[in-house]
Amino acid sequence: MGKQEDEILDGIMSIHMEGYEVIEKKVKQSGNSGRVYLPVSWVGTVVKVVRLTPLKKSEDQNTEENTKE
Repeated sequence: MGKQEDEILDGIMSIHMEGYEVIEKKVKQSGNSGRVYLPVSWVGTVVKVVRLTPLKKSEDQNTEENTKE
């Protein structure tokens, strides 16, 4: 992996949301995808997930391959 592959692909954006509670977690590996555990009281509610860490080029390519299946 060369220096070029570690380049950050996306720029940061500002997002405004209104909601009731915020939980910051680290995404864990789960098979060929990622998983975030939330409180059972949130089951059945609508949530939004915002990525706070930029992806590197090599990570983004893996994401694209997984979403094509």
